[in-house]
Amino acid sequence: MMFRLLIKPLLFSFTPETAHNIVAKLLLLLSYIPLSKYIVRALFHFSSPALEREVMGIKFPNPVGLAAGFDKNAELYNPLSDFGFGFIEIGSVTPVEQPGNSKPRIFRLVDDKALINRMGINNKGVKHTVSRLKQIKPRVIIGGNISKSTASTNDQAALDYEKSFAQLYDFVDYFVVNVSCPNVKGLTKLQDITSLSEIVDRLTLLRKYYDDYRPILLKVSPDLSEEQLDEIIELILVSGLDGIVATNTTISRDNLITERAKVEVVGEGGLSGAPIFNRSLEMVRYISKKTGGQLPIIGVGGIITPHQAKMMLDAGASLVQIYTGFIYNGPGFVRRILRYLNKQEPKC
Repeated sequence: MMFRLLIKPLLFSFTPETAHNIVAKLLLLLSYIPLSKYIVRALFHFSSPALEREVMGIKFPNPVGLAAGFDKNAELYNPLSDFGFGFIEIGSVTPVEQPGNSKPRIFRLVDDKALINRMGINNKGVKHTVSRLKQIKPRVIIGGNISKSTASTNDQAALDYEKSFAQLYDFVDYFVVNVSCPNVKGLTKLQDITSLSEIVDRLTLLRKYYDDYRPILLKVSPDLSEEQLDEIIELILVSGLDGIVATNTTISRDNLITERAKVEVVGEGGLSGAPIFNRSLEMVRYISKKTGGQLPIIGVGGIITPHQAKMMLDAGASLVQIYTGFIYNGPGFVRRILRYLNKQEPKC
């Protein structure tokens, strides 16, 4: 109630990026206040044995995670974990620091409960991320989302992924290969099966040299055709990859409530939030059916209600992630989802 009536209107009075930076600073400040962790957990955490699950050999306390993009630089994962997330995905991380695209680069479509962003994978680089993970031990499962640097050509992309993969390997629990962000020129072209095969082959080969096994998942675009998706699924099944994340943001502007003129003013960027849910759900259902339910899927895209999280899991997702829904619904959203899922679980 307080979030809806007071905190949300205040944060939404700022630009989205400014609001995000304010929240990030408050979370960091909170982490230095004695006993704050216990207070936040008492208010927002929810646990139940019925929500625990093992996916890709990892034991998750619950199936609800935070998608990549919120904690780009691995600076907020522990304070964020106190809001009930079962896992947190950091990044996207690139081999070198990059500023991203020029501002403004993120926009709210409030009537649609959506965001359009063209951030351009701004981050402080993999060395900074590793130093953070070394310095502050995670108390939550961490996924490492990796991408190529904007300055690198697609011919150099495989080496970029390999660099970040090698440096992060000992500090994350699983990897997500991001080849589907629409905000970096040419990145989505890496979903072409030839380019993708080279990246996948190099990462799975490199993994063999480590003692511990880290699952590798591929994050795909909702804008893929069925034929393209079929090719990617086949590659995943034969390559040794462990799962798929469906989906990233979309370049589509279909089915929006916001006036077209206002959307056109915003311009290019990836759309996330409520309008993308049906497409993400459709892709999760398709992938699950195509693979006989044997391929782990993280369902992400437009989950705005607890029921939608349940729909995604029922469609075949092993786990789900939220981002835009967390922004619009506030810090109690994870707890609401978990309580709802727990009520739906069959009782002995």
